[in-house]
Amino acid sequence: MTKSAALTHVKAKSLNKGKYADGQGLWLVKARKDAGRWMLRLLVKGKRREMGLGRYPDVSIAEARENARQARTILRSGLDPIKERQRQRTGRLSVRDAVHGCFSARQAELKQDGKAGRWLSPLEVHVLPRVGDMCIEDIDQHDLVRVLQSIWHDKSDTARKALNRLNLTLRHAAALGLDVDLQAVMKARALLGKQRHEVIHIPSLPYHEVPAFYRWLCTKSMTAPLALRFLILTVARTSEIRFATFDEIKGNVWHLPSKRTKTGREHRIPLSEETQVVIAQARHMDDQELLFPTYRGKPMSDAAMSRFMEREGYTARPHGFRATFRTWVEEATDTPFEVKESALGHQVDDGVVRAYQRSDRLEKRQHLMEQWARFLTSPVS
Repeated sequence: MTKSAALTHVKAKSLNKGKYADGQGLWLVKARKDAGRWMLRLLVKGKRREMGLGRYPDVSIAEARENARQARTILRSGLDPIKERQRQRTGRLSVRDAVHGCFSARQAELKQDGKAGRWLSPLEVHVLPRVGDMCIEDIDQHDLVRVLQSIWHDKSDTARKALNRLNLTLRHAAALGLDVDLQAVMKARALLGKQRHEVIHIPSLPYHEVPAFYRWLCTKSMTAPLALRFLILTVARTSEIRFATFDEIKGNVWHLPSKRTKTGREHRIPLSEETQVVIAQARHMDDQELLFPTYRGKPMSDAAMSRFMEREGYTARPHGFRATFRTWVEEATDTPFEVKESALGHQVDDGVVRAYQRSDRLEKRQHLMEQWARFLTSPVS
């Protein structure tokens, strides 16, 4: 390595491959005689850093010295010149672009890559119309309060989701090297205060009333009551029932693919003898794909079963039968906790336990669902 007090245009041009000092930390690093790069050595917070200042000979000695002078000026002001340059290159990122960037980075974690739009929905409806064009670095707790205070109590769940996703967006922007306030969401929560929100559970029938209700359903010939019988027998979710196909039924097990479950994991549901009767009644033609299609062959409306119960004067709703089943299992059987929760498609094994315990307890659940079916079809006093 050759050193000199200062470089000149002629001297730099004549130098061969190597590193050559110009002074005050500025170096010319030549890869070959006619090409190289400028490099500035800095001490940032006690650590030696190297900052590139452009290619040689595209960047002249005079330009390299001026760029080095500006970098040293930034360093004397207490900032990291390398980070400052990165921030300037990133530009003024808007809240809207930051949100969509964060969403793109997290898509793999979301069900069906977030195509349903539920992750973005709270932000697109309540946040982006008001602050979407602002720079993400300018967002503070007062902006968040201004945007969310109107729904903080009335739409508490939506407001909570919006804040959580804004927090993720701020962290994403920080990872880009932007100067954002990572405590803005925490401060906004402190200013907004506790939410006045009362949790209202989906209405359900007491389990001792369900056998009579089920027998009454058996007297109805429409699609909605037949689907309701299948829902009650399998304690599956409404969306899982609406899109159920005959291809998913293999013997006495309903194989729900991961893309159609809330947990994003495949779920096997054992089918009792009574459930098999319902499946047989559901088939109207040989080429039928859906178990419970409309007369046009399309999936049922997401409100079809609810509207049926409402028209018949019931306040309970289809999803409430999952709570009915869970209460019956708790009070009328000695079923282990893991089996009860697995029957509802809940994930009960985490971490190391899940790594070693790989059974979905299908045989035990088969016995439980037969018990449930016998209870539903038992004589009504």
